[in-house]
Amino acid sequence: MEKIILFNEENKPNSTQKNEIIDFLYEHLDEFGDAREDIEKAINYAIKDTESYGGFILQAFENERTSSVLVLNKTGMKGYIPENILVYIATHKELRGKGIGKRIMSKAMEITEGDIALHVEANNPAKFLYEKLGFRNKYLEMRYLKHA
Repeated sequence: MEKIILFNEENKPNSTQKNEIIDFLYEHLDEFGDAREDIEKAINYAIKDTESYGGFILQAFENERTSSVLVLNKTGMKGYIPENILVYIATHKELRGKGIGKRIMSKAMEITEGDIALHVEANNPAKFLYEKLGFRNKYLEMRYLKHA
């Protein structure tokens, strides 16, 4: 990983960079991803382009091409719910298995103030990375979808 750019409310991505990040996440999250508009909402939340507690985006590069992107949002809570939630992390399909995800995740953990929550599907290979980094499965998540 050559370099990592930190975007937040003080250093916002321009529209080209923002679209590149959205497109990257949409393509490289595979079956664990969301719609482009939902990815954009998380990005807007992180950089406070919408009313929010903020957060940050990390964009990693290898040979001038995006190798990984991470989006973390602050929750505005503490104790009963962690202060932060990892919303998205993706590594370029052609670069997986080289430790890039671990490096960007470690960087995020280093610069984040407070605890971090994340959601991961049981069949997602990234689950093993999170466990290696010290994340523990404390709860089983359940959702009631009012408009499903």
